[in-house]
Amino acid sequence: MYGTGDGLRLFVFHHAGGSHLLYRDWPRLLPASWDVRLLDAPGRGRLTGEPQIDDARALAAFFRRRLAADLSGPFAFFGHSMGALIAYELTQQLAAEGVRLPVWLGLSARGAPRPQGEGTRRHALPDEELRLHLAAMGGTPLEVLKDPDLWEMFAPALRNDLKLVENWRPQPGAPDLRMPVNVYGGHGDVVVAPERLAGWEQHARRFMGLRMFDGGHFYFQADPVPLLGHVARDASAALAAARAVDPA
Repeated sequence: MYGTGDGLRLFVFHHAGGSHLLYRDWPRLLPASWDVRLLDAPGRGRLTGEPQIDDARALAAFFRRRLAADLSGPFAFFGHSMGALIAYELTQQLAAEGVRLPVWLGLSARGAPRPQGEGTRRHALPDEELRLHLAAMGGTPLEVLKDPDLWEMFAPALRNDLKLVENWRPQPGAPDLRMPVNVYGGHGDVVVAPERLAGWEQHARRFMGLRMFDGGHFYFQADPVPLLGHVARDASAALAAARAVDPA
């Protein structure tokens, strides 16, 4: 099923309002034998011309269709913030279909599912309040927050994605994740508290730990190497465990 090589196809799902660009250095910082795929949601990055999607399940289904031919051999998902939600939702959709699942799931800066949702309405904040919130989070270039023309250009995608995150609710009775799961976050994150990150243990049969780093919601932005070192080790361990169970 998995073969004997050390190759892994890793799909990376970006944060709200973002694109693959924040992660563009990751392929060269991860193992050379890996096939690292940096994804874009519709309406940004390489998919700028496509209509945006403001529903998490619909966006996960979009990726399910788009990646169908590539979800073969050993593959894994890593998602940051909104991207972690999409990686989780896509994994649940694959499980419901009874098809091949990722050998590993990496979830960053995203709290565990809450039946009642996040309880926030950031996507509906007035412009000035939303800019202040985004400045506290980090991740959004300051020129976008300060320049009216740039803000007008980027605000629709930011509001779209925040709406997607805030309107999502987990499916009642959703099964626990079956593959190894690692969770990552920043000590100074103003959006997601460590206990919310640790809550993923209640949703994973093989919770492999919470790893915390210095920094805020975008704790890896200045230097992704510490995070990616753990990602490489964690995903490789999960792949080795999968091969030990089914080496064929």
